[in-house]
Amino acid sequence: MLLAVDVGNTNTVFALYRGRDQVGQWRLSTDRERTAEEYAALLIQLMNLKGLSHRAVEAVVIASVVPQAVFPLRAMSRDFFACEALVVGEDLAYPIPLRVAHVREVGADRVVNAVGAQARYGAPLIIVDFGTATTFDVVDGDGAYCGGAIAPGINLSLEALHRQAAKLPRIAVEPPERVIGTNTVTAMQSGIFWGYVGLVEGLVARIREEFGRPMRTVATGGLAGLFARHCPVIEHVDPDLTMAGLLHIYLAWQGGAEDGGGRNT
Repeated sequence: MLLAVDVGNTNTVFALYRGRDQVGQWRLSTDRERTAEEYAALLIQLMNLKGLSHRAVEAVVIASVVPQAVFPLRAMSRDFFACEALVVGEDLAYPIPLRVAHVREVGADRVVNAVGAQARYGAPLIIVDFGTATTFDVVDGDGAYCGGAIAPGINLSLEALHRQAAKLPRIAVEPPERVIGTNTVTAMQSGIFWGYVGLVEGLVARIREEFGRPMRTVATGGLAGLFARHCPVIEHVDPDLTMAGLLHIYLAWQGGAEDGGGRNT
């Protein structure tokens, strides 16, 4: 089986695949100080709760935007799963062209999302990822990653409001009944929710205008479903987009390895 790992700034997601079928998925908070032994202890216990044995893991593929997490995850793979982890962007080349000024500056998750979205929905397209940052990524008609836009994430914005403004409380992200808030909480909910709806609609419209051709829009991330219900520009919601991209990249590499290819750099 394949263990796919997506290390984000807030959460680290593990998914286990038997062939192309996902048989388990687990989410841990990202901790830059977590050791290989801690990763293994948590993950093996979670797998056992679903009746899955860590001994069945034959390969590990990792996408990470947190450099400090890569070394302990490599060590976990080697010491507890008896295999060498493959890190996207280091051991595995991206299977799509990157038409950006500085390839090494692009977060692995953004390109992996582009790979997964193109495989599932075709191209050209826009991917909106509601994560620690809210990102907008563009895949052109040739299937190349072309860059995009990065905005502060919704929860990041809420936390900044709470920390920097003494009288503003923490609130849940949900659409208020009215845009004009009549108290502090509803005013904050309106500013955050409808403000981000406007951000999504505005940036998607500008990207489409600049691109000059019709484009699908796919959303992923924890809040994608909530915002999609109020953003007609979002046509598909895919919570497993990053994992789909990791699986696609690994299978493409595996096919090349079986044909005599092997390590891609």
